[in-house]
Amino acid sequence: MRIGVLQHAAFEGPGEIGAWAIDRGHSLAVTHLYKGDPLPALDSFDLLLIMGGEMNIYQYRDWPWLRDESAFIRSALEQGKPAIGICLGAQFIADALGARVVQNAEIELGWMPVTWTKEATSKFPHLLSQATVLHWHGDTFGLPPGATRLATSAGCPEQGFMIPGKCLGLQFHLEVDPELTKQFVEGQIEWPKGRYVQTPEAVLKEAITHHEANKRYLWGMLDTFCKS
Repeated sequence: MRIGVLQHAAFEGPGEIGAWAIDRGHSLAVTHLYKGDPLPALDSFDLLLIMGGEMNIYQYRDWPWLRDESAFIRSALEQGKPAIGICLGAQFIADALGARVVQNAEIELGWMPVTWTKEATSKFPHLLSQATVLHWHGDTFGLPPGATRLATSAGCPEQGFMIPGKCLGLQFHLEVDPELTKQFVEGQIEWPKGRYVQTPEAVLKEAITHHEANKRYLWGMLDTFCKS
């Protein structure tokens, strides 16, 4: 399978999704939008992977290419290309499917639990009832029409959704390993404050603790989604 990757920031690459793809014999072609790369041709990929980023999806004044990217993602979905979105990427997919993307009531930044829904553990039997995952967002999405809610947290009611064969969106970052987590911390220009914000030191320390479990969750979800 040919995977087209839309990357919005130097420090938010595919991480463990790339490792999964290589292990499963898939290929990745990364479009570095922050470098000015042109969007790929729709016939150049079988699956679209949309990564996170420091911007919100409507910040056209600061990142003018976001408008073209939004139209591109909508076209890809309309042409039947399955899509996986991480954080900002999930917000793009939700928007393309007609759901609202707004500021969340809380900033979530750090390792905190999500609770998987019964529908999620039914579709992905390898998941436990909860997982401690890396959050890194201030915006959130509504549940797209026809999608299944996958997870929720104390700080944000919408943490993931899926339409089998069409899209998988996660508000959090299962794809990070300790090195990628370090890049997230170093790339954060201003450290926010909030009830659901950890210190940089705690974020780095817990990355080692949670990496292997999150890798198992992620790889299992990707295998299941790509067979749906």
